[in-house]
Amino acid sequence: MADIQTQKKQKEYEKYVKKVTPVHSLPLNMARAFLVGGLICVLGQWIMNVCQNMGMDRQMAGAWTSGTLILLSVLLTGLNIYPKLAKFGGAGTLVPITGFANSVAASAIEFQKEGQVMGIGCKIFTIAGPVILFGIFSSWILGVGYWLLKIVGVV
Repeated sequence: MADIQTQKKQKEYEKYVKKVTPVHSLPLNMARAFLVGGLICVLGQWIMNVCQNMGMDRQMAGAWTSGTLILLSVLLTGLNIYPKLAKFGGAGTLVPITGFANSVAASAIEFQKEGQVMGIGCKIFTIAGPVILFGIFSSWILGVGYWLLKIVGVV
């Protein structure tokens, strides 16, 4: 009797899970990511062109473009717009500079109630920290590999 009830509850639970589990369309998600990521990149290119038309050299225009994209990303995160954009565009919002700025700003906003030091100071790189760590580590590995290939005379 207990086994029958357990099986019945399990079947009901499976029906419930199937009902509440969202259905995703891979082609639609890819199209949205392409659209949103592309629009972010187009915005960056537009900022770069405007800066260069104002007389800045390529390096200075690039710095202004990066700073502007970071500022916009942080502002949109603070206004709770970037998370909605990320929900729609998925991986397209992870365009490196804006996605990184969003992850840092989101952590700072989430933990601000815990104080400046123990909240923001300790938790600001909760999401972005692993990206920094593995980025530095992988660049170190590649640098050592390049150095060894240079010693051997391959490069």
